[in-house]
Amino acid sequence: MDIKSFLGNETEKPLDRLIEGGGAVSVFPTIAVIGDSLSSGEFEVMGNDGNRHYLDYYEYSWGAQIGRITGTRVKIFARGGMTAKEFIEEFGNKVAAFKAENAANAYIIALGVNDLINGRSECGSFDDICMDDYTKNRHTFIGSYAAIIQRMKTIQPDAKFFLVNFPNMTGRTEEKAKSAQIGNDIFNKMCELFDNTYLINLYEYGPRYDEEFREKFFLNGHMNPLGYLLTARMIVSYIDYIIRRNPTDFTKVGLMGSDYCE
Repeated sequence: MDIKSFLGNETEKPLDRLIEGGGAVSVFPTIAVIGDSLSSGEFEVMGNDGNRHYLDYYEYSWGAQIGRITGTRVKIFARGGMTAKEFIEEFGNKVAAFKAENAANAYIIALGVNDLINGRSECGSFDDICMDDYTKNRHTFIGSYAAIIQRMKTIQPDAKFFLVNFPNMTGRTEEKAKSAQIGNDIFNKMCELFDNTYLINLYEYGPRYDEEFREKFFLNGHMNPLGYLLTARMIVSYIDYIIRRNPTDFTKVGLMGSDYCE
């Protein structure tokens, strides 16, 4: 057997192939998803009252789909409209995301749309982060996003973090497109700042979210069931690629939380 057939070669890109099953992601006994409406399986529908309604259907979320694909226990800490600031200040405590019994081996964080693209949070700078004490971070997007990683590290210091950036989506206004690029730069720098942190770069390696894509995979402004399934397949395949390309980073996954994972 040529081991490269499993690990891949230097020319392979993250989403050259969508794997069947969980692949290397199955090394994680537990995964936690932290996100907003696109992580909560939200459907956007028109009601009989003529208004738009936003419904969180967690069983259709890409996190739930990842659980079914991999056989891994996936905890979903997400809700429509979520911001990083709201998560670290309120929602995380409400859903017990910071409790030791809910610690995960891997965290997939997909936040920023409401903060940056929808303009609900001040962006801030990396000076807003206190690496010694997350409670001293400024309450900006950057400060709050970093605080999520920092606080999760207090309950599972050896956890792996996978940060999902914004896909290449057409139809954004010039201002929103600029905000999306700023966000993607931030996610990349977060991966440089924190250890055990990896970028899921859907902008560069994922599909283009154009009119044809939205017709097939969206229901109004949010995804449909097939869209969430496709997202799950992409994220599983991307994390599988990261693990196969960096196998020594994951040798002690089975020892997380013990005295032997040092």
